[in-house]
Amino acid sequence: MTLKRATGSCLLGFLMVMCASTRLHGEAVRWEDALGDVDESVLTNLDSFTLPTLADLDQAQLDAMCREFQNHLQGDYVVELAPLREVAGELLPLLEEHPQTRPYAAWLRPRLDYLAVADELRINVPSPQLEPGHQASVSPLPEMNPTPDVERSVWQEYLKTEPASSRARAYVSQLKPIFMAEGVPSELVWLAEVESSFDPQARSPIGALGLYQLMPETARSLGLTLWPWDQRLNPEKNARAAAHYLKYLYDKFGDWRLTMAAYNAGEGLVRRLLEKQGARTYDDIAEHLPAETQMYVPKVEATILRREGAVMEVLKMPKAG
Repeated sequence: MTLKRATGSCLLGFLMVMCASTRLHGEAVRWEDALGDVDESVLTNLDSFTLPTLADLDQAQLDAMCREFQNHLQGDYVVELAPLREVAGELLPLLEEHPQTRPYAAWLRPRLDYLAVADELRINVPSPQLEPGHQASVSPLPEMNPTPDVERSVWQEYLKTEPASSRARAYVSQLKPIFMAEGVPSELVWLAEVESSFDPQARSPIGALGLYQLMPETARSLGLTLWPWDQRLNPEKNARAAAHYLKYLYDKFGDWRLTMAAYNAGEGLVRRLLEKQGARTYDDIAEHLPAETQMYVPKVEATILRREGAVMEVLKMPKAG
């Protein structure tokens, strides 16, 4: 059974997404294993069955699908995101149809880039080589993540022809002074393109909200209130809190790549990986980070390079006063 045929049906694609994040005895279920028990004749004659499509899913199911997609972004391997590209592309316009799910659409839209680049990266990841005398049948070949250098190169090439979000014009000049005032480079304002395509309504399935996708706990710790009105929806307040948080993380790690990894995956996880691996740099721990973070950090770098012509790693803190 080929992956292409397995994703031929929108419904089957949906089931694959659901299976991908399912845990069995503590291990992620692989696409092939999850579908291995499906009768081959059913798959061969799939078109002869009357099956529902993504368009038939109700709002609650769309909501659940977004959560499953978010879960899969936390997987171990970047290239395993590639098969989600078709399903996510069909999901996006459906989310945009419902007022209640449009914030999810705003969250999903910039993450379609992850799936497209994962597709590109599949051909750049070398197949593991067996030691002489070892049989592949003894144990499955391990999967591999692309190196950070490969990911950076692919992201830079991918974004070469990508225009800035249409909303960027309305926010970049407005928010740059806020970043400067908070003591971080103004170029980091472009983090909003990666997080939300500059849509202040963007909401993730796990509750991150706004231009810079602040989680509720993080927002509260940065002085924002969530009731009776969620201040994360205010672009300037969201930006100021995000810039303040970036400054905090940079003061802790002293490195912009590690700062971005911590912004996406959490300060605690990055610190634990550095200690466990005896490492000091992002590249030393990249393969151990969630797939989304492995995509996020080089995308931020490539975005800043594309929009500002600036290299993230050498950005300097603005001078006080």
